[in-house]
Amino acid sequence: MGKVVPYGSLASLGAQLRETGKRIVLTNGHFDLLHIGHVRYLQAARQLGDVLIVAVNDDASTRRRKGPARPLVPAAERVELVAALACVDYATIFPGDTAEEVIRIVRPHVYVKGGDYGLTPEDLARGKQPLPEAPVVRALGGDVVLLPLVPEHSTTALVRRILTAYGCAEHLQPPGEAER
Repeated sequence: MGKVVPYGSLASLGAQLRETGKRIVLTNGHFDLLHIGHVRYLQAARQLGDVLIVAVNDDASTRRRKGPARPLVPAAERVELVAALACVDYATIFPGDTAEEVIRIVRPHVYVKGGDYGLTPEDLARGKQPLPEAPVVRALGGDVVLLPLVPEHSTTALVRRILTAYGCAEHLQPPGEAER
């Protein structure tokens, strides 16, 4: 099995890894315009277990979540780039706006997301997004870990810098959802 795994093969991959006693770490995201924030996040996630599986949002869910101008890079290329990183053991493309179904299929020991999400009422009061996958992970006996974001390193920030550098600032969308 290669590093890029078909979505339909995730159940057998998860079962095989659990049978061999591997501690499975799962994360997901869009990973549009891979940057240092992504790399540091994935390296930190990999340190939490024996195997890191990364689920990359498909193009349709990326458009729904990030807007009609996204993704900038098609899912097939994004998953290939993510899989090429030494810290990533397996990568797949998944449909859906959340990774709840991926979690049910893989049954990771650890589910990782960025620090823009919150798990406590205090986090949410500070403006962090609720993590919709947390109840599913916990129901399956897994742990949820939130990793800090790398400041000023998001795809949105990178797009803003590019547009500004090329004198296209009029195309900037209002500040909003950041992406690692």
